[in-house]
Amino acid sequence: MAKINNFEDLEVWQQARKLAARIYGLSRTGGFAKDYGLKDQIQRAAVSIVSNIAEGFGRKSNVEFSRFLEFASGSASEVQSQLYVALDLGYLTREQFDEVFSDVKRIGQMLTKLMQYLCRASNRSSAKSASL
Repeated sequence: MAKINNFEDLEVWQQARKLAARIYGLSRTGGFAKDYGLKDQIQRAAVSIVSNIAEGFGRKSNVEFSRFLEFASGSASEVQSQLYVALDLGYLTREQFDEVFSDVKRIGQMLTKLMQYLCRASNRSSAKSASL
């Protein structure tokens, strides 16, 4: 993996940013806009994904970054659950749900792969230190 100097360069952060904007757009219409509890919660969860990626990156440690990616992954699961509620309440069409759910699922997979990469990188670094 090429060296990433800024969290904005991370594909997963870029996708999470788009997701947050999409969630805001969807939750500003119809009955969704009037359901302040669900609207606010899903918006906060979507923003939490993108924010935790950025904050973890800023910690300058693979272990810390990985921990914040776990938080982001948890928030992605929260968004998925809230999407089901929005669908069940008729705030989203099935097509809207499927598209956004697919995006969140893909972000979750990207987070998992990044965490796995960081774990392998940390293990290689620890093995080098132990052999010195």
